Amino acid sequence: MSRRSNRIRPMAEINVVPYIDVMLVLLVIFMITAPLLTQGVHVELPRAEAEPVAEESQPPLVVTVDAAGGFHLNWQDRSLDLDGEALEAEVKRLLARHPGLQVLVKGDRRVDYGRVVQAMVRLQAAGAEGVGLVTEPGEE
Repeated sequence: MSRRSNRIRPMAEINVVPYIDVMLVLLVIFMITAPLLTQGVHVELPRAEAEPVAEESQPPLVVTVDAAGGFHLNWQDRSLDLDGEALEAEVKRLLARHPGLQVLVKGDRRVDYGRVVQAMVRLQAAGAEGVGLVTEPGEE
């Protein structure tokens, strides 16, 4: 027997099992965090036959009135739960930085209509020139 045959020859294969484990862990992380990235408040919008609003260059500022009557401000990736005065102050600040920002109100169909009107009055007081109402397409 020669000395050469007893030597261990280098392995030319790469063990990919650890890479597959890492990939599966990352996949699970993305599957769990992806739904959490969408922010907002679930509301049942009223249905109405209306023409869609033209798309703006920047996303609109959306004020949501939930079924309990709470105000929620959504703009870009931010979502804030606010009372009436804080809503007015925050909208005023945003409109000062971004004049001409489109403002929309999403009111749950089960909330008192007066609460949606309060949101619209606060938005007007903050300087919003035009406020749009968001509805679901189709008739109720």
